[in-house]
Amino acid sequence: MSTAAPRITIVTPSFNQASFLEETIGSVLAQNYPNLEYLIIDGGSTDGSVGIIRKYADRLAYWVSEPDKGHYDALNKGFSRTTGEIMAWLNSDDKYTPWALAVVGEIFAEHPEIEWITSLYPLHWDRAGRAISCHRNHGFTREGFFRGENLPDAGWHAHGWIQQESTFWRRSLWERTGGRIDTTYSLAGDFELWARFYQHAELYGVGTPLGGFRLHGDQKTAHHAAAYLHQAQAAFFQHGGRPPSRWKSFVSSKLAKLISNLQRKYDQRLEILPPKHFCLHRGREGGWRIKQP
Repeated sequence: MSTAAPRITIVTPSFNQASFLEETIGSVLAQNYPNLEYLIIDGGSTDGSVGIIRKYADRLAYWVSEPDKGHYDALNKGFSRTTGEIMAWLNSDDKYTPWALAVVGEIFAEHPEIEWITSLYPLHWDRAGRAISCHRNHGFTREGFFRGENLPDAGWHAHGWIQQESTFWRRSLWERTGGRIDTTYSLAGDFELWARFYQHAELYGVGTPLGGFRLHGDQKTAHHAAAYLHQAQAAFFQHGGRPPSRWKSFVSSKLAKLISNLQRKYDQRLEILPPKHFCLHRGREGGWRIKQP
């Protein structure tokens, strides 16, 4: 990196995921990021997870295994003990790409105006940890978020979700928005957090995969998808979200597809769609450039 690597804090909440936990830990530590603060908050696992964590204890900033009040309570407990300038969490069955932390550190170091980022190329891993899908997202906007474009599987107005496993933010944004995850949203605490972040800062889409969600059938999201969506919708309306009519959504969707085939400058000049913020690699020059209105 051309500039000093900012300290990145990663918290992994864990409970009885021994089958995947070591691979998750490895996806963080094997990157050898020079300024990493990594914590694991285990909820009192009985499946061998604690033994796995102990193997890596000397490379962790902190770990504990004790009963907690659930997934987001564990995350709040972990984040309260951290100091990193850049923050994120990685669940105990998910993984980062091998280059994720280097890219994240470089972007935040080069661009102090950026407050949170996510990948434009969210990955899915299978049970064996292989990448099995990668669907391009065409970008994010505050206006679009509060129109319901990022509500997962929410019907006609949903265009694509913000993948938690690929999302990183500055501590200053975290603190301005309350400094904790709202545990009343037992499943959709991530979506509620994005709603608060969007009250303060635009989200930048990064042009490379950063992380992925593992599909194995045992996750809460697999068994409680309807409940997750119900909570996400509650958070959406709580923070002022209003989906468009079906007709307006249909027209916007068709315009988006049409305009995606034109140069971005024409999109901005016509102001038909809200401008999106991107962080793209400079290619042979190296580093990351901002493409925005």
